Amino acid sequence: MKTKFRSFGLLLLLIILLGCSKTITSAPDVTFTTITGKKIALKDLRNKPVIVTFWATDCPSCIEEIPDLIHLYTQYHAAGLELIAVAMYYDPPNHVVDMTKAKQLPYPVALDLNSEFAEAFGGVMFTPSTFLIAPDGSVVKKETGLFDLEKMKTNIESLLKG
Repeated sequence: MKTKFRSFGLLLLLIILLGCSKTITSAPDVTFTTITGKKIALKDLRNKPVIVTFWATDCPSCIEEIPDLIHLYTQYHAAGLELIAVAMYYDPPNHVVDMTKAKQLPYPVALDLNSEFAEAFGGVMFTPSTFLIAPDGSVVKKETGLFDLEKMKTNIESLLKG
């Protein structure tokens, strides 16, 4: 009996947490500051497909996903894809800088020191959370957890052709 109540409680908690996240249909008007001090306004990336991924250095799935993000960036950046990794507010900046260097991330990495970006993207609470934004600024895909690399490639290629 206790197991049924525990399972029900966990399910209820999950439903509540998922309900807290708002669905967004267009990219918010935000300006990221990268760990190198560069400013990137999302509106300035219109006419290009953009991936914005929220991550944390203590998130095993986020670390597992890095090679796929590097692959996407190196394969499609020359064709127009932009990619911005946003470290969650609770991630110590020195950990983010160290991880960026250790993994030799070729794409920009920004800090979300006060959850401004997580809120702007609908209240991101879980990592990794990845948003694919079309050249017109619409959010065409949101993945919480690991994304499927082949499906992401297909989506990016269709946006680059479009």
